[in-house]
Amino acid sequence: MKVVERIARLRALMEQNGIDAYIVPTADFHQSENAGEYFKCREFISGFDGSYGTVMLAKDEAGLWTDGRYWTQAEKQLEGSGISLFHMFEDGVPTMEEYLAQIVPENGKVAFDGRVVSMEEGQDLEKALAPKNITIEYSCDLVGDVWEDRPEISKEPVFVLDEKYTGESVASKLERVRNVMKENGATAHIIASLDDVCWLINMRGNDVVYYPLIFSYALVKLDGMDLFIDENKLNDEAKALLAENNITVRPYNDIYEEVKNLKAGESVMIDPMKLNYALYNNIPEGVEKIEHQNPTILMKAMKNDVELENIKNAHIKDGIAVTKLMHWMKTNVGKIKITEMSAARKLEEFRKEQEGYIRDSFEPICAYKDHAAMMHYAPTDESDVEVLPEHLFLTDTGGGYIEGSTDITRTFVMGPVADELKTHFTAVVRGMMNLSRAKFLYGCFGYNLDAIARGPIWDLDIDFKCGTGHGVGYLLNIHEPPTGFRWQIVKSKNEHHKFEEGMVLTNEPGVYVEGSHGIRIENEMIVTKGEKNEFGQFMHFETITFAPIDLDGINPDEMTKFEREWLNNYHAQVFEKIGPHLTEEEREWLKEYTRAI
Repeated sequence: MKVVERIARLRALMEQNGIDAYIVPTADFHQSENAGEYFKCREFISGFDGSYGTVMLAKDEAGLWTDGRYWTQAEKQLEGSGISLFHMFEDGVPTMEEYLAQIVPENGKVAFDGRVVSMEEGQDLEKALAPKNITIEYSCDLVGDVWEDRPEISKEPVFVLDEKYTGESVASKLERVRNVMKENGATAHIIASLDDVCWLINMRGNDVVYYPLIFSYALVKLDGMDLFIDENKLNDEAKALLAENNITVRPYNDIYEEVKNLKAGESVMIDPMKLNYALYNNIPEGVEKIEHQNPTILMKAMKNDVELENIKNAHIKDGIAVTKLMHWMKTNVGKIKITEMSAARKLEEFRKEQEGYIRDSFEPICAYKDHAAMMHYAPTDESDVEVLPEHLFLTDTGGGYIEGSTDITRTFVMGPVADELKTHFTAVVRGMMNLSRAKFLYGCFGYNLDAIARGPIWDLDIDFKCGTGHGVGYLLNIHEPPTGFRWQIVKSKNEHHKFEEGMVLTNEPGVYVEGSHGIRIENEMIVTKGEKNEFGQFMHFETITFAPIDLDGINPDEMTKFEREWLNNYHAQVFEKIGPHLTEEEREWLKEYTRAI
């Protein structure tokens, strides 16, 4: 069934139910960034497969709202669908809520599946639609009625993550969460976000594409906890760990009825950004609702010493794999056939050689020439192209290891390139290095430092339509709140918390020229403490990603003395840490590509 046919069938259901507009977000029941196959309703109904965006279907019009990472991709994938593209966060572009308020008639009806819309999004819709007395219907899954061969919800088993990897027991984590509950006067706390539940119970699974998460909900009480999960996923070790911590296993979907059983006089702590609209509306009238960010979000973002040591080990393994890929591509291009997809497979081979490797930590981005201008392009059988001994190849990938997850981007020069591309390449490298070298006072946010990375790119009157970096989870989500680098606050991203010691973030400025090229260089960094004096607590970053930055793309004359020194020192570390794990031929090649400039 083609997209236009799916939309026609959904509109027929809308008409039968008196619905003027239907909303299809990119989410599962837990507001996850990457939804499992069962939850890919927006992709099914629109054909757009980016990881972020919301579709709205009205009687005579339709729209997709997504951010700058996906505009080029969305334009192509929406062709012929009748769905218009709305550039989120651009001046003059209405939000979806504003647009609905314009087009839906007085006393009309807007509908969606309330399990895949966050509490906050639902409330924003209520406010926007209230002046026209528009009804909200949140208990219908119309896409599910159209999707005849819809995949099943995952039934993959879980696995326990030992304390030699987590660095903290479940009992300790529960105690810390309950302390926050007590501070806020809460008798219960609902956790619906998968990474928060997994972190709390020291377990991982295989229910979401790439991310090792488990479909589950938690209801934490002062004297126990209910875990809502398919019990068939639990082995004896997992059951024993839960029983040891007074955690009762309940059927996955029972959370919706259990919430209704909260008694008047109780106080439940909820995170508006992490709770779905249906769950929120199931909380009885007499129960006090305490809105507070899930305490687990900040706790898991501030990695402990055990986690940090493991993460560093994971990055050495990943650096070996990426360095091997760079050597393989640059020495074989033009001699054997290399395509975007074969390069991705080769990198996976190199990662599989590393002990503790589980799987890719997100969908590999391997993009040649103009494909790299699409920030989140992923090659398919239809789009896959051969890499020739010319131009640029961008690889943004990550490995999921038992010691943690990685996220690394390198842009390789595959042959002769124009001076303009070298200028762009050098500016990106300079921006990444300058942010790496930043020293700042405790209390700074990402928006305080973002211009340091963008500066060399802004000097060229260029910008990139995304953040400069994001938090990274420990074998969890590769995009982890509550901190990141952006020059402006985007509330929905939840990346505006001050930097705390132990946070792990990416540093990935870029240049993207539609129809020509894309360049991104990305390292990960740990937030660490520096000197404390009469001016306050100084902080800085420790780089933990080690793989060569392609010197063939750099014009040293466009760099300052301090930038050249930083790069030379970094490359000396790359050779020291990665070199011993390579073959003699690879090591000799690496010596050349980590030479001082």
